[in-house]
Order: sequence, then structure tokens, then C-alpha cells
Amino acid sequence: MLWILLALIIALALVVLLDAPSRTEIANLTFNHPDFNNLRDGIFTGCFKGKASHTRDTDIELVVSGGEVSSLHILKGAVDKNGKPTKRKDGKRIVDVLYTAVGEKTLDVDVITGATITTKAHLKALENALMKAEYRSVRQGYQNNPSISSN
Repeated sequence: MLWILLALIIALALVVLLDAPSRTEIANLTFNHPDFNNLRDGIFTGCFKGKASHTRDTDIELVVSGGEVSSLHILKGAVDKNGKPTKRKDGKRIVDVLYTAVGEKTLDVDVITGATITTKAHLKALENALMKAEYRSVRQGYQNNPSISSN
């Protein structure tokens, strides 16, 4: 019995040690400030792909209609095997935190929501989708604004 307990403790310690680089990578993520008031209509995807590990890789689909985010879906990440959003330890669903970010028009919701490492990975994927949806000025390039021609 003692050997089984010892083996479990060693296995748990290994998991924690192996996950540490991933946790550090996500904890150190920085966020841009997408312009929530300057979004073009369409369906946009954003992802977070970890470099240290892929345990928290995330894909988000964002639907913008009338310049506003009308819906978002977690395609990969905090969803169960049926694609339903899972809950965090505090009982909140990460998708609800993402909707809070959209409603508040800021990705800086971790102070309010107590964002976890996994939540930060999902917020980064949301940021990447929003950056794709955002109109770009002439200085930033033409690729994201179909109404601007290069002539």
C-alpha cells in the first residue's frame, strides 16, 4: 500500500514539473487592445498554441454582426467531448468569462473574474479572433478592410 501511495505522489510531482513551462508561458502572456468598436461583420477564428506544451491549445470562433460580437464558440479547449463548455473550479464557465470580456469591451477581465491559466489561454485566442475582425487603417495595411482599395 505504501508503494502505491509513493508511486502516486511521484507521478503527481512529475506532472506538475512537466506542466510548469506551459503554466509559466501562459502566465506571462501579454494582451493587445483590439478595438471592439471597429469590427467588421463575418466569422473569425482565433487560436492560442502553446510553445512549451499543447495541453492548453485553444480555438475560438467569433461571429460579428452589425459591428458587434453576436456569438462566440470554443471549438477546442474548455469543452467536453460533446463540445459543451466546461466549468472552472469556481463554477464559472470560461465561455461566460469570454462573453464578459466582449460585454466590457476589454480583455483585461482577469482582475474581475480571477482568470485561471486556462482562461488566459482562451482570452488570447479571443484576442486573436478580434484582431482578425478589426478594420485596419491605411497605415496598418489594406488586407483586413475590403472597403479600402490600394489605388
